Amino acid sequence: MPQIAKTFLILGGFNAALAVLFGAFGAHALKARLPADMLAIYQTGIHYHLFHSLGLIAVGLVAMQIPASAYLKGAGWLMLAGVVLFCGSLYILSLSGQRWLGMVTPFGGISFILSWTLFVIALFKASS
Repeated sequence: MPQIAKTFLILGGFNAALAVLFGAFGAHALKARLPADMLAIYQTGIHYHLFHSLGLIAVGLVAMQIPASAYLKGAGWLMLAGVVLFCGSLYILSLSGQRWLGMVTPFGGISFILSWTLFVIALFKASS
């Protein structure tokens, strides 16, 4: 298995486990402690975290076929950056109430958009 494929498969699996752990924590420990609006923000982080964990796994699976693709590598690293920036800022915002953290969230969203764009470009380039 190419190292880049292994890297993104591990990152995807690890992040999926974290998303489930954080989701369980939110459902059991935070539900009674956070106001509804903050719990909704936290849950948004969980959803995007889990979806993009699967995205990292998709990058890893495709990397088995096109391991040298710079577009695919960029997609994976941007996806991971999106998890940290988007989901991380939502988790911290919801737990701390510090609304200024919402300024970080769009950078994570842009990372997600760019990562999926690079993913598609990698696929188009591979079939050429």
